[in-house]
Amino acid sequence: MKLFVTGVAGQLGHDVMNELNKRGYEGVGSDLAPEYSGIQDGTAVTTMPYVSVDITNASAVEKAITEAGVDGVVHCAAWTAVDAAEDEDKQEIVRKVNVLGTENIAKVCKKLGIKMMYLSTDYVFDGQGTTPWEPDCKAYKPLNVYGQTKLDGELAVYNNVDKFFIIRIAWVFGKNGKNFIKTMLNVAKTHDTLKVVNDQIGTPTYTYDLARLMIDMILTDKYGYYHATNEGGYISWYDFTKEIFRKAVELGHTEYAEDKVTVLPVTTAEYGVSKAARPFNSRLNKKKLVENGIVDGWDDPSNLAGCSGKIFKGNRILIHKTKRSQFQNQLTAFSLYVKNPGALFAPGFHSFYLLSSAFLSRACLKMDFIYLFF
Repeated sequence: MKLFVTGVAGQLGHDVMNELNKRGYEGVGSDLAPEYSGIQDGTAVTTMPYVSVDITNASAVEKAITEAGVDGVVHCAAWTAVDAAEDEDKQEIVRKVNVLGTENIAKVCKKLGIKMMYLSTDYVFDGQGTTPWEPDCKAYKPLNVYGQTKLDGELAVYNNVDKFFIIRIAWVFGKNGKNFIKTMLNVAKTHDTLKVVNDQIGTPTYTYDLARLMIDMILTDKYGYYHATNEGGYISWYDFTKEIFRKAVELGHTEYAEDKVTVLPVTTAEYGVSKAARPFNSRLNKKKLVENGIVDGWDDPSNLAGCSGKIFKGNRILIHKTKRSQFQNQLTAFSLYVKNPGALFAPGFHSFYLLSSAFLSRACLKMDFIYLFF
């Protein structure tokens, strides 16, 4: 398997390239910069083959993908600055990147008869209600420019490519690039009171986990629409912030203690800063991953008699049930290493559970390992 991966300077593209290398597959990374410009963390992506490509240039896209001689394209590149996309002077470039760029890639994949994987978002829906969105739902109603361009990107893939995977993701964070965890920790350095919305609900999703699922998926011929987030229940951004600070304190960073940083829950209306409207409901239904054999097993995370946990066996994901007391013991037993002064939760431990005791009663949110940056 050899894949062309766009957006390798970002969070997800970085992890996809490393996952390919880990499994012995080939990857050709691409982004706009003349050479790899992501985090220099010594991982495989920093030295793997790289091609500078402006995806809005159709001829450049065709040349790069064709010459790479790949079996498929994983399209992670996108304009993701949601609020900035609302600015009139930026909307043209947002559309070029998210729609035209995607269409250019899709047409080349069709011409070559290769697979295409496109990363989309729950922002294609209106974010109302409390029911998790189904992957094959066509009730599209984007609330902002970013959501509309990602939807149009989806349609460009659907209308051009036979062998396509469209994966909608939400609340993504990773080691390489900006994310909510870094933002909260940095903001708390200069503010002793933070207001965080508690009426937008979703599931934080770690790119390391997501990358492995994506490679599992693209090895199959189970084409179509999918939803993918980390396993577990649903939380608000307020819940997530509280847990980030709680874990930071547990690791010795007392500057994030409750007596030093106050986190106040507010409604989206009360927060009132964002240019772009945000969805209230980012819940995504993932059962299609199980139904199509991408992952094995399923347990309803709303069942409070047990929590969903994952055991990674090779490249497959097995879901098992564990009683809450056992789950808490597992959580307590984890050792957390400090890799360097800038990063906590270094690689080496799989199946790290990001949970507090209060969190446990409503969400069994599971990640392999998580990075907190100070």
